[in-house]
Parts: sequence; structure tokens; C-alpha cells
Amino acid sequence: MKRNAFTLAEVLITLTIIGIVAALTIPNLILSYQERAWSTASAVFERKLEEALKVMNVQGTLAGYQTTEDFLNELKNHFKITRMCDSDSLDECFSDNVVWNVIDVGTKSLSNNQVDISSIKTASDLGKDDWTTEIWGVQFANGISGLIAYNNKDCKQDQYSNQVTGLSCIALIYDTSGFKSPNTYGKDLRGLNAALKGQCAFKVDGACFGTPFYAGALSIAECEAVKDDLGIDSCPVENDNWAAAVKACGGTANLLTKEQIAKIADYVYNTSGLPIPGDVADLQREDKKLSELGFSFEILVDDAVSLWGSDTGIVSSSGDIEGAIHAAFGPTSSHGCYTNRAGVTEQTVCLMK
Repeated sequence: MKRNAFTLAEVLITLTIIGIVAALTIPNLILSYQERAWSTASAVFERKLEEALKVMNVQGTLAGYQTTEDFLNELKNHFKITRMCDSDSLDECFSDNVVWNVIDVGTKSLSNNQVDISSIKTASDLGKDDWTTEIWGVQFANGISGLIAYNNKDCKQDQYSNQVTGLSCIALIYDTSGFKSPNTYGKDLRGLNAALKGQCAFKVDGACFGTPFYAGALSIAECEAVKDDLGIDSCPVENDNWAAAVKACGGTANLLTKEQIAKIADYVYNTSGLPIPGDVADLQREDKKLSELGFSFEILVDDAVSLWGSDTGIVSSSGDIEGAIHAAFGPTSSHGCYTNRAGVTEQTVCLMK
């Protein structure tokens, strides 16, 4: 007699196989979903925050504060804040312990450091030694929590300029999942123009670098006033974004070299020997890696994440204007060249000493 049914043993074996496959794949699917959710929340948050800061610039309420509290009291008129906590009660607004992951893009090694938030108080603890403001904890209406300090040294506003983003006026560590785990840098924890003191955003062959940020711009006169102290050879353009990057980092020696940028490119594209300067196509960018290093996806051209380097050279399109090395990491191609220093899309990365 022909048998059409499965035996109990066959059913159990099938269920066991399904269970094993599910155990292997579902955690990865969940993790992938969480990573996309964190990245999306980060991009939306930074875009809305920048929009609020731009409105403050237009209204003339971005610069001039002496305390972080005064700045936040104005910011909450443009970006909904549900709670503010002073430096003595940061744990009421932010997780009291976080994990700071640091990848070395040269050696591909990862270190994990536990950070006690109760030990930080002032802007210097966010890597801003020349600011004299205190850190405040904030909880935003969208569920994101943060630690923020205001730039009372050289925050600038210009009501008639669309070059001012306001991002250089703050240092911010924020958690896209609030108090929920994992509270880990490069995952739900991100930095905007800030890194916890003593903690690198990433390393390149052991050299420690802070969180990428947008540095703003210097006028020719402002560049001329500081160029000798910072190692800048000339000041050829108004709205000099590269000179502002050099100033923010404390000198050209504290920016990424083209060799270090090339190692970041190799890490992001999972390649070896990408040239900077130089162009390479048919690549695949790993956005997760860029997020782990702290790069923002907020201000992009052709969906490319751009950054400044320390090297200078003649811009090929102009023939006589000194430019600076910049790299653009596109979704499928890497580009590096000497470009006009008045760009606005490049992010700045400073060496931490």
C-alpha cells in the first residue's frame, strides 16, 4: 500500500532543521533592522536639528550665549525639548554608563571602553578644551537623549548667509534609543562635533581621531589672522571651509593625511590600496562602517560623504588657486582631489592628543 503521510521522525527532523536555520538567521535580521533604525533616526534627528539651528541663525539668535543653559532655552523654541538636566544630574536625562567602541581602520582591531557619565561635567569632557561652558543633559520629544555643550568661544551667525549651519556651535553626544540598550557608540550612540574626553571616535594605525563634524568657514581676513600660527600657507578664498577645519583642529598637522584618508577608504569599501588623490569606480560603500566611525549623512552631494585632509595643492580646474585635499566616498565610487577650499559638504576630523 502506498504511503502519502510523513512519519513523526520526518516531521521532527524537518522542524529541527527549520529551528536551526531560524536560530542562525533571525538574530542577524533583527540586528540589521536595528542598525537601519538607528541610522535612520540619527539622520532625521541631525537634519531637523540643523534646520532649527539655521532658523536661529536667520533670526539672529544663534550666537552670543555664555552658558549652555541659555542656548538651550532658545533652542527649545525651535526644536522640542521635554527635559533639561544640569551637569550635576546628567543621569536623569542620559544613561549613566555607556560603551564606547573604537575601531582602528588600519589594523581592523576593536576596543570597548566603559564610560561613567557621572565623571563628565564641562565642554572639555566633550573634547572642547577652549570652551568654558558646562554640559547639560537633554531629552527631546522624539525620544532621543543627549549631552550637549555650547560653543561660547567662536560660535558665529550671519543672517544673510546660507553657509552657516550652526553645527560648529554645539558639541553633542546623543542616543537614538534614549535609555534603552545597547547605549553603545557606533550603534545607537552617536556624536556630533564631539567625542567623550579620552575616547577616540576611531583610530588609524594607532593615531586617535575625534568625531567628524562640520567646521563652518573663515573669511579671508579671519584666515590671514591665524594662518601663521596654524601652518596655513595662504588664504585665497572667502568662506574658507578648509581653513576653518584647520583652526578647529589647532593646525594642519592635526588633520587627516591623504595616506590616512586612503586607509579609511579601504576600510569603508573593503578594499586595499585605494589612491588618494585618485578616482576608483565599481566599489560598494558600507554605510554601517561610516556610521560606526561617526560620519554624518546630513550634507551630501551625489550621496557622497566628504572630508578634508591636511595636504594642499593647486586646483587643476583653476591652475593657480591653492586648494586642499578632499575625499568623497560615494555609494559605488571613491574620489579624491585638490579642490576649492570654499566647499560646504566636507566633514572635519581632528587628531586627538
